[in-house]
Amino acid sequence: MTKTPMRVLVVDDEPDIRELLELTLLKMGLQPVCAGSVAEAKGVLAAGPFDLALTDMRLPDGEGLEVVRHIGEQALDVPIAVITAYGSTDNAVRAMKAGAFDYLQKPVSLAQLRSLVKTVLRVDSGKPTPQQRLVGDSPAIQEVLRLIEKLSRSQAAVYIRGESGTGKEQAARLIHEQGSRAERPFVAVNCGAIPDNLMESEFFGYKKGAFTGADADHDGFFQQALGGTLFLDEVADLPLAMQVKLLRAIQEKTVRKLGGSQEEAVDVRIICATHQDLAARVEAGSFRQDLYYRLNVLPLRMPALRELREDIPRFAQQLLQRYAGEGATPQLSADARQALQDYGYPGNFRELENILERAVALAAGPALSRDDLQLTPSREHSPEPCGAEPLQDYLDRAEREAIVKALDATHYNRTQAAKRLGVTFRSLRYRMERLRIN
Repeated sequence: MTKTPMRVLVVDDEPDIRELLELTLLKMGLQPVCAGSVAEAKGVLAAGPFDLALTDMRLPDGEGLEVVRHIGEQALDVPIAVITAYGSTDNAVRAMKAGAFDYLQKPVSLAQLRSLVKTVLRVDSGKPTPQQRLVGDSPAIQEVLRLIEKLSRSQAAVYIRGESGTGKEQAARLIHEQGSRAERPFVAVNCGAIPDNLMESEFFGYKKGAFTGADADHDGFFQQALGGTLFLDEVADLPLAMQVKLLRAIQEKTVRKLGGSQEEAVDVRIICATHQDLAARVEAGSFRQDLYYRLNVLPLRMPALRELREDIPRFAQQLLQRYAGEGATPQLSADARQALQDYGYPGNFRELENILERAVALAAGPALSRDDLQLTPSREHSPEPCGAEPLQDYLDRAEREAIVKALDATHYNRTQAAKRLGVTFRSLRYRMERLRIN
């Protein structure tokens, strides 16, 4: 039985470009369907299912952005890429924020087109099953998992923010493992751990003889992650000089090795993370605004452990099983379990791991008591002698005030309030329930 070819929608008002794309897709064994305007594209999309869509940004009756939004509003589940004029990266960023997964620049490179199409349509290709990296039943972690599933279908840059120890790298790996690049490398880079004088050679590589000690050609992080994902952890620690070079590499999708005369095309997806406030760093002048907008296309916030209190016993049990080794798994007493749920965790998951590993090593018996956990009162949410407000109470009060203010400003329209706050409607509803805002 002959397999039906995958269908690709091509939207462009220039006949020669449509013909070029059509011939290229036909040679790849795909079935292209062409449209010359926004209205025609909407009609074609309504007539039948598609596996991929490519649209020019400039069309006779509007922008390609309207096609991107239409696909999202109609929940058509069609990955879409945009074709932009050379240097029009602002349009590309707008399109990716609206739901596009990637972009091509004019004049269209057929090699980049083929690479993009193969990346997206490489479905059911035996890619590895994503590991169970993030678990939990709390609304906050379920919201994260829902967003990760959505982000994994895109190729746009992702910015993960959150406190230290909240699992930002695990989220990045999960996005990679669930996406079309899962078979390609995932390269994690701690930007704060690289000396300034080695930044460029580590990121872009070098040729033999480029400097003293360069005895052979060396691939940088971009080349090592070719076709896969480059994860830039603690990206806020990059010096300004390196930020300029990184911005160019991301925009042009090319790098040049130190000592090299040729630029190399690099197809990587960028995911970055930091515990710092990048927007504040931009305001302070220590982080480039243009790089910030290139990285912050698809944002993801990782919740602190104190926001996942109902999952803490589950996390604790998994860690206890790991630390017990081949012996019997220690059990938490009722007061120990309650103490863990009440604790503030300024160090988040790393601190929970530290607490339980220490308790297992030092406990006198198979059951762990509250005393075995050695939680110091000053770090719990109990009032301090100076009368300072407990951290969680302060955070809850600030969150409640922000939500009520947004609700008042929108005349209690929760959908509009969620938009003002930059959260989803579901997330706002959960927060209102948790804070008992009626």
